[in-house]
Amino acid sequence: MPAERPRRGTPDETRARLVQATAAELEERGYHGTDSNRIAKAAGYAPGTFYKHFADKKAAFLAAYDAWAGDEWDAIEGLMGEGLPAKKLAGALVALLILHHRRSRGMRASLRALVALDDEVRAHHRAARSRQVARLSTLGPPSRKRVREGALLMLLVERVCDAIADDELASLGLTEADARAHLERELAAYLGAHAA
Repeated sequence: MPAERPRRGTPDETRARLVQATAAELEERGYHGTDSNRIAKAAGYAPGTFYKHFADKKAAFLAAYDAWAGDEWDAIEGLMGEGLPAKKLAGALVALLILHHRRSRGMRASLRALVALDDEVRAHHRAARSRQVARLSTLGPPSRKRVREGALLMLLVERVCDAIADDELASLGLTEADARAHLERELAAYLGAHAA
């Protein structure tokens, strides 16, 4: 059943609705299970409206990924601003990141597949990761060591959160509690070592 047609809004509001519909379609059907017409219809628009904002489905996917990553970092920075001690902050961050990954399993699975197969998506993802590492490394005075440690930590956290979200741990003889505890220790060590 088509979505209720939204009221006319600004081009930015229309684009935002299309990005939200793209994210929802990715969760329900995955990248290869949807198309631009379905996305436009889910947002309450005609297909032509989609093409006023995006060149193709891949462009909408990248916008949805950027929105997802932006939401994640906004939430991280919100927690960071609460002034929690490193151990408590680490626990709150792990809980937040796991929840964020669980809510976006379809988008994350599509992202992993496209990064492996599509040069444009791979380049976009790598650029986004570089920006994320730069944000992570701003904890305390800048150093090359902090950037390297932040990059490794980001890879660890991302992969483990995906494994938790995808219910992959049991097949490896692990529990979610094991994974959470490990992530919390790693994050607490990083945060404690790099507190300003």
